[in-house]
Amino acid sequence: MRISGKLNNEDTLRSAAGYLHYLNHNLDGAMEKALLVIPYGYKRHDWDLEDIISELEDLVQSAGIDIQEKTICRIKEINAFYYIGKGKAFEIKEKAHDKHVDVVIFNSDLTPGQQRTCEEIIGVKVIDRTQLILDIFAQRAKSNEGKIQVELAQLNYILPRLTGSAKYLSRLAGGIGTRGPGEQKLEIDRRRIKEKISKLKTDLEILKRQRKSLRIQRKRNDLPLLSLVGYTNSGKSSLLNKLTGSEAIVENRLFSTLDALTRRLALPNHQKILLTDTVGFLHNLPHNLIESFKSTLEEAQEADLLLHVVDASSHLLLEKIKDVNKVLKELKLEEKPVLMILNKIDKPGARKNAKKMELEFPDSIMVSALSGYGLNKLKDLLEKKLKYFTKTIEILIPFNQMNILDMISREGEVLEREYIETGVKLKARIPTHLANNLKIVSGV
Repeated sequence: MRISGKLNNEDTLRSAAGYLHYLNHNLDGAMEKALLVIPYGYKRHDWDLEDIISELEDLVQSAGIDIQEKTICRIKEINAFYYIGKGKAFEIKEKAHDKHVDVVIFNSDLTPGQQRTCEEIIGVKVIDRTQLILDIFAQRAKSNEGKIQVELAQLNYILPRLTGSAKYLSRLAGGIGTRGPGEQKLEIDRRRIKEKISKLKTDLEILKRQRKSLRIQRKRNDLPLLSLVGYTNSGKSSLLNKLTGSEAIVENRLFSTLDALTRRLALPNHQKILLTDTVGFLHNLPHNLIESFKSTLEEAQEADLLLHVVDASSHLLLEKIKDVNKVLKELKLEEKPVLMILNKIDKPGARKNAKKMELEFPDSIMVSALSGYGLNKLKDLLEKKLKYFTKTIEILIPFNQMNILDMISREGEVLEREYIETGVKLKARIPTHLANNLKIVSGV
């Protein structure tokens, strides 16, 4: 028996993934069973069919769903009413009933009408690619901002689906596609959802202004900001942890982390920088999801340098690089300076792939976030790339102001030191903001 229950309007609109998470499984703890539908052949595909299926399986497993059956629907064109055609929808109905599945998952985005008609024929819950990804996001979001963004994206997703079938909207058995505000009652009408969307946008705007204040403070201190970007599960969080000693969540699954995380890192010359981890990208990432999570990606837009982390062991290395570059272009980040980091170099086949990549991207570096290989070389490279955030100075420090010498030694790199009668004469490379606050004898 599947859990069901009623939520009043306030509970439903106020709740996110936390309150409704318990609705996602049977009373005995069994996972939901899914039949996967892979439409193919109606357009030019960048990936092989096998790789498309493999990534869909990874997404579904990341959502905690048990895959019972996969079916490939080779179609010449998209059907306006059923996406895959009425006949194929009936074929899927038979398979779904034979396997006793709870949900049919399409590896495509369906219109509200296509979703309703397919569900009416098949007789079980039907969700599309966007709803699947949103469900994963609902499970992963931990910060207040992350939860707001997921809730806003889900409400924008269900708003056009409010008209039509009452049966579609009242399927409150829980499970995939119903986490967070995705599980709404028919009585939650369009007006209330629009009011909630408006409030969430206001909340995001407040958080945006708070981040802007933090960025102003950072610029005042001249701390360089570097953003880790890349395909999901490329090892960005592992790299952040290894470099900064952070404890960001690391799991071998897609979208293991959703919220942006910023940590401070000291380079070999003692220069302090800020390193930010961002949400991973995906093949054919729906445009509306990119729009929904632009505020999370603002750190990348403000970054002085993007660190594009790549899984060097993947046989889809080039394809995933293209997918990331496509999203960066959509975010208007294609002109940002980028350093490519070829991660997971210790895995089978990675070094061979990386050698090929070095020919196409000579300004790249091989590392392993797991073993620490190449990380010291990476820090040295970052130091060279960020020299414009430092200034070389010569300064005379009186003996009664040795605290300045301590500060320079702690924040920068002493190049020359000479003790004279009136104090200590230094030549040092220090952060620009510190140089501006010191009495400089002469700039070099």
